Amino acid sequence: MAAAESDREVPSALCTEFLNFSAKDTASKWLQVTDLYKEVYQHLARYVPKIYCLGPNLNPQSEDLLAQLLLQAPLEWYLCGEDPSTGLAKLEQNNQPSQLCGHVFRVGEPTYSCRECAADPTCVLCMQCFLGSVHKEHRYRMTTSGGGGFCDCGDTEAWKKGPYCQKHEPNISDSCQEDPLAHLSTDMIARCYNVFSIVLKYAVDMLTWDKEDELPPGLEPPDRGDTYYCMLFNDEVHTYEQVIYTLQKAVNCTQKEAVSFATTVDRDGRKSVRFGDFAFCEQAKSVIVRNTSRQSKPLRVQVMHSSVVAHQCFALKALHWLGHVIGYSDALRRILCQVGLERGPEGENSSLVDTLMLCDSKMWKGARNVYHQLFMSSLLMDLKYKKLFAIRFAKNYRRLQTDFMEDDHERVVSVTSLSVQLFTVPTMARMLITEENLMTTIIRTFVDHLRHRDLQGRFQFERYTAQQAFKFRRVQSLIGDLKYVLISRPTEWSDQLREKFLEGLDTFLELFKCMQGMDPVVRQVGQHIEMEPEWEAAFTLQMKLTHIISMMQEWCATDERVLIEAYKKCLTALTHCHSGFTDGEQPITLSMCGHSVDTIRYCVSQEKVSIHLPVSRLLAGLHVLLSKMEVAYRFPEQLPLSELSPPMLIEHPLRCLVLCAQVHAGMWRRNGFSLVNQIYYYHNVKCRVEMFDKDLIMLQAGASMMDPNHFLMIVLSRFELYHIFSSADCRKRYNRENTNKDVVQQNNTLIEEMLHLIMMVVGERFEAGVGQVEGCDEIKREIIHQLCIRPMAHSELVKALPENENKETGMERVIDCVASFKKPGVTGRGLYELRPECAKQFNLYFHHYSRADQSKAEEAQRKLKRQNGEDMALPPPMLPPFSPLFASLVNILQCDVLLGMLGAVLQWAVEPSGGHWSESMLQRVLHLIGMGLLEEQQQLENSSEDHDVSFNFTLKISRPGEAPSNTASILALLENLQNAPHLEVHKDMIRWILKTVASIKTMRELTASTYTVTASGSHGQEEMVCDKDKAERKRKAEMARLRREKIMAQMSEMQRHFINENKELFQQSLEELDASTSTSLEHSPTSSDAALVCVGPRRSRPREKRQVVTCILCQEEQEIRADSKAMVLAAFVQRSTVMSKNRKRPPHDPENYDPLFMHPDLSFGTHTGSCGHIMHSHCWQRYFEAVQAKEQRRQQRLRVHTSYDVGNGEFLCPLCECLSNTVIPLLPGPKGSNSCEQPGLGQWLKISGQQIQAMHSAHRKLQPVSVGVDAVDETVEEGCPAPESFRIDYTPMSPYSSTIKEMLTTFGTATYKAGLKVHPNEQDPRVPIMCWGSCAYTIQSIERLLVDEEKPLFGSLPCRQDDCLSSLARFGSACWTAASQPSVQGHYIRLVAALIPDPQVETSPCILDIDMLHLLVSVVLSYGSVHSQDSSGLSVDAVQLHFFHLITVAHMVQMLLTSGPEEVTMEQESGGAEREEEEDICALYNTLRTHLGSSLPEVCSGWHLWRCVKTGILPYLRGAALFFHHLNGVPTPPELHALCPGQWEVLCGYLSLPSNLLQLYHSQKVLLEPLLHGWCSHPGVRQTLQGGGVLVSFPRESNSLIDLPDDYSALINQASSFTCPKSGGDKSRAPTLCLVCGSMLCSQSYCCQTELDGEDVGACTAHTFACGAGVGIFLRVRESQVLFLAGKTKGCFYAPPYLDDYGETDQGLRRGNPLHLCRQRYRKIQKLWRQHSVTEEIGHAQEANQTLVGIDWQHL
Repeated sequence: MAAAESDREVPSALCTEFLNFSAKDTASKWLQVTDLYKEVYQHLARYVPKIYCLGPNLNPQSEDLLAQLLLQAPLEWYLCGEDPSTGLAKLEQNNQPSQLCGHVFRVGEPTYSCRECAADPTCVLCMQCFLGSVHKEHRYRMTTSGGGGFCDCGDTEAWKKGPYCQKHEPNISDSCQEDPLAHLSTDMIARCYNVFSIVLKYAVDMLTWDKEDELPPGLEPPDRGDTYYCMLFNDEVHTYEQVIYTLQKAVNCTQKEAVSFATTVDRDGRKSVRFGDFAFCEQAKSVIVRNTSRQSKPLRVQVMHSSVVAHQCFALKALHWLGHVIGYSDALRRILCQVGLERGPEGENSSLVDTLMLCDSKMWKGARNVYHQLFMSSLLMDLKYKKLFAIRFAKNYRRLQTDFMEDDHERVVSVTSLSVQLFTVPTMARMLITEENLMTTIIRTFVDHLRHRDLQGRFQFERYTAQQAFKFRRVQSLIGDLKYVLISRPTEWSDQLREKFLEGLDTFLELFKCMQGMDPVVRQVGQHIEMEPEWEAAFTLQMKLTHIISMMQEWCATDERVLIEAYKKCLTALTHCHSGFTDGEQPITLSMCGHSVDTIRYCVSQEKVSIHLPVSRLLAGLHVLLSKMEVAYRFPEQLPLSELSPPMLIEHPLRCLVLCAQVHAGMWRRNGFSLVNQIYYYHNVKCRVEMFDKDLIMLQAGASMMDPNHFLMIVLSRFELYHIFSSADCRKRYNRENTNKDVVQQNNTLIEEMLHLIMMVVGERFEAGVGQVEGCDEIKREIIHQLCIRPMAHSELVKALPENENKETGMERVIDCVASFKKPGVTGRGLYELRPECAKQFNLYFHHYSRADQSKAEEAQRKLKRQNGEDMALPPPMLPPFSPLFASLVNILQCDVLLGMLGAVLQWAVEPSGGHWSESMLQRVLHLIGMGLLEEQQQLENSSEDHDVSFNFTLKISRPGEAPSNTASILALLENLQNAPHLEVHKDMIRWILKTVASIKTMRELTASTYTVTASGSHGQEEMVCDKDKAERKRKAEMARLRREKIMAQMSEMQRHFINENKELFQQSLEELDASTSTSLEHSPTSSDAALVCVGPRRSRPREKRQVVTCILCQEEQEIRADSKAMVLAAFVQRSTVMSKNRKRPPHDPENYDPLFMHPDLSFGTHTGSCGHIMHSHCWQRYFEAVQAKEQRRQQRLRVHTSYDVGNGEFLCPLCECLSNTVIPLLPGPKGSNSCEQPGLGQWLKISGQQIQAMHSAHRKLQPVSVGVDAVDETVEEGCPAPESFRIDYTPMSPYSSTIKEMLTTFGTATYKAGLKVHPNEQDPRVPIMCWGSCAYTIQSIERLLVDEEKPLFGSLPCRQDDCLSSLARFGSACWTAASQPSVQGHYIRLVAALIPDPQVETSPCILDIDMLHLLVSVVLSYGSVHSQDSSGLSVDAVQLHFFHLITVAHMVQMLLTSGPEEVTMEQESGGAEREEEEDICALYNTLRTHLGSSLPEVCSGWHLWRCVKTGILPYLRGAALFFHHLNGVPTPPELHALCPGQWEVLCGYLSLPSNLLQLYHSQKVLLEPLLHGWCSHPGVRQTLQGGGVLVSFPRESNSLIDLPDDYSALINQASSFTCPKSGGDKSRAPTLCLVCGSMLCSQSYCCQTELDGEDVGACTAHTFACGAGVGIFLRVRESQVLFLAGKTKGCFYAPPYLDDYGETDQGLRRGNPLHLCRQRYRKIQKLWRQHSVTEEIGHAQEANQTLVGIDWQHL
């Protein structure tokens, strides 16, 4: 309280001083003084502490107001030299509008980048500029901003085309770039200069001030009090919870206050948590420091003098003010830039901008944000000064980055994040490279921060602490900066740029040398590795550098001189690395097939081997460029190609590939998962471009410069297979070697891998430069091979393709020529399918397939061929020719060593013994032979006449072995294999090979002239082979068919046999089937020609039949009878607002609420749904008890929510796992009553009145006697004797068995509990009311559903809803037997009193406040309790009919009272039939007007009134038909099973109503007139009509979910401008839209948590209880995700209704494709809501996905 008082006193003291202050006078005084600096400082010293920081609670409104008047106004007067309002306006008028947009993004605001025109992905537009630009017609990407960047509209360097939107389009006139200062007078410039330099200097001094108790010279306050603040600062180490807990202890505040403190600290970077004298604050500081220093460094807390805090507050305000003022004029902006960058007296780094940058990491978050914003709106918007600022930034780059490493705040709030604004401008990036050597600086800084090296100087990430890991993450931002610098390639090079780029490349190679060979592994033999080594850091580094390496190569490719120099440098680096790699390797000589080669002895399985070889891989990339740019052919003399040692080049990449093969072969199992992961990433799409692919190219480069035999021997030696193939009789010996089975298996796998490697070396020619191909051929081939596995969605394809630095895969350019797109339905996503003509390019051994992909693709392609009836072989595809530099690679296919290996494998296959070969080995051999043949065929086809084709593969494979061994030729072996029975699978392939050999021989034999004649001959030969194939295939198919038929015949015979044996079983099930089919299907009433009627004395009788059902738990059958064991239906009861017409109605107080009458706005209802599965009640009880017991056990193990809450009575249906919370007993249908007593309306009204009187008096006797009243009452009674047949004291016997009675109570109590949200109490008189209400509400909701889906009233409901309705209606008519009879009769009396006024019932509602269907259902169902005591033989049917007619009339009156004034339509002249209705309705309306007078408007058109009534009453009649059909079990007329005309008459007939409903009133006018008068004279009617209550008009429209915009970015925009309603203007982090009512909520944050039933819940959960009775459907805007919530513990995420052009949702907005609303999917969500299935959907989702259970739904 003390604080508040002091707050109030302060202003009064200041008031006089403030009132006498004049900004104008102060400014004119300043104009005269000599030392303005001193004068302004004195002014600030005097006033700032009087305005700011006067108490514990800062009051920004009054502070800002005073600061404006006392501090900013004089500055503005001085600046303008006149009234600022006119002065600033003049400046703005003279200012040329800037072509740069410069809009700074808020958190979560949508940003757009054009994928076709943006220079790089960081170039973005704000929504306004985007909508006015050409890019909205292009392929664009939409993302949400993290805050802090700005719009690049108008920046010509950011866009390849279309840099301006319509708003920023430059005028032709101002093309001459003039100096913006030209418009200002020198006087003005001087004043601006003075003010800006003083204000900026003051702000910089204050924000970088580090003393807590004193101020800079010149600012000492005149009178200094002892008031301090305890200031808490933000850090990124402590969690919210730790801070909240600590604050509660330190400054004993409530949790709510602590949460608010923590939120502010997190947002602004600091917050004062205590105000008072020094000791008081110091004490809080010590507690905070003590509490938080246990695990980590303590929270930063300072005790600061209030005047220091005051000046810092104003310093921020001053920066804001500067940003605001320079917005008026470019000239002012330029002066401010000049002031900021001007060197101070201390020389280097002394300008104000430098000071701010270099103190960045010492400032708090709020201060940083403010000055970064100022930099953006000043320095970055002025192109001249942007350049100067970039130079300062680059000069200080190293220091800034080092500060950032030490700091713990995120990069967003660090000044280093401005690099993206500077380095991505191509001209500036190149200027900084040449002038400031930026590239070298960045890489050096990077290398310096990775300090851990091993003895060879390589990076070592082994002992990696959390601290280092954090550092490593921060270091990666440097790579990001390097990427920005390199992202746009230079078009022309200056010598200086070449020099500096190559210098940068040198430093880059230094970095690579530290990476070459890092994290080496050694194979574990004997025992498993103990500690998994650290491997992730090295791979993270590799992934981050992947794009940099690619970009470096692209830079080299743009200039020949640079490329040649780079190649030389890289080669030198590699040679340097190799010289350090002598692992004591001895030279050995290998010889085989008459060739020998010198190499070194090296075993991958015994020595160290590393997967990281960036230097080799960079060289491989540059080598390909030499070929691609043709440098190798034009300047061979400048290249050191002769110095290359090919064995050295291939050594390390080969080791790496052998390591992968050995891991596949299972030789490295004991090395644990770290190695498996490394191999996985080596091949993974994120790394393979600069790892696996480049190793392959390096092998190709080496092999192309070697003798192929030598290359293959080295490969064999490294694969450790040399000993197998080199022995003279390898074809025989290897078979007989009885080695260990594991070793054999390993060797088999290694041979397969090696053969695969040879295929890749010869066959991978789709890299431009290796083969003669274009860039897009490579992507086409990738896509084809992905789609050969299966059709894929766009996003899957994108994931499978490598992205470039611009996040583009290049897929869109080529996808349409290789695939066709298939749109999705209501679920699923759009898929691309491969065009059939592309299937022939399929290569089974595609180098990017994983093993799993390969087998899937093989299966899919074989299946396709089988469907098309083609040959089953999968031959290798045609390949493009090699580039000249790599041309010699094809000779590998025809070299002796390879042929020797192929022959050996084929020989093993001919005589398989001991499993020393495998089928996949043979398959690879056949593939290689196929490649050789195709190569020869292609060369023959392309060769010119005089050119002899040197490649003669057919000759080599038909030549048998040399003399001593005389081995068979490869061709001979293949012919042998063709008939081998164990090789059925490969026959097609062998046949294809032999066919190709034949056609090549023919081609070679032909001379050019006779070529065409005999071509047909070769075809004939092929056809012969073909026919044989076909005949063989046909025979097999025929055999298979016969076998199938035989099996089917056996099965049907067995089936018949079984049915005969179990005849009686089948008989029963057929009967039961008959019984359970819904009653709505029998169209045969008792007398076939009579019309069907469901209510009243003429009611059609249901066919008498037994209803037999089966229990799903014990499978026993049971007939449904009143006296047998109870059968129950699993059901789910929930509160609902789906049909509410008034969401503003406050929820009722459950203890005192009286639910007897439902208001027509249906604001809250109780819905019952069921899955339709039936059990015995005792089986269900046993099941439920078991579930309960299991839950109790579970709770002791782990406290998690399951998808159902047993404490709430919930369980899952044992059969379909549908969420249920109670069971409805199944009861037999009503017996047809045959009583004769069927009175007319008048007589019935009289009988009814007497019965009610009798009940009144009987109930009075039951109540405790109160003296004085009694005498009066008795006189009343005597005047009106009760009818003798009505025995009020008779208590009827319940017709139901004990189990049924128990179930009646169970369901009644459950409905009462769920509907009112109270504890169960079976004695409560409201139990039956809730059950009747639930029956009526469920009928209404189903009737609306049928209308919305345009389905007929009967016959279209699923039987689960059908069964549920009939059980509900029958339960309703029986539930009074389980309640106390007097209380049910009391309800009946009050219900009737609403229709027939009764003086003894007070507070009856007015007719406008009653929903008539609810009234009908309740009256009819409660009448049973009265009828049971009536022995007069009065027919229930007659009573039902009278009630129905009365309520129908009441409903018509209700509609006439609420029908709005008529629209002016053409007076519809109708035929005689309608005229009668129109006259009747006018008569009734005028009667009402006589009762109500002016409250009702005059209506002359009977047509309009009748139309209102007819459409308005239809839902009620349809609901009544559903109700009486299910209650009385009467079959339904066939006309209502379809949507055909004439429904009205059939419906009225079925309900025994005249089709002119007004006859109901006119035929009984005498009796109804007084009732009409009674209804109208109720005071509530007039009041409501005059606007006093909620007036509902009929028919009630169905509720829909809100309309969503078609384009998703409109939603993002709406959400980005939404601020959290609680934490003053702060942007909400997770804005969430309620789809039911359209409110935007601030979800998932501490600020908006509220308390609900004693628990803290998030905004969404709280909203569900207000808006959806506990169920909610939300759209999380930033995640593009639909959220379903039910209660506090249940929720799930659901696919959003927004799809991109590829038919996919984008949850989390990761892909950024434009999203549009899919109406069908939105309708599907709406249907779930209208069907009350949201809770069920959540249950199924949580059962299916256990991770959903652990989410804290209530905090969303």
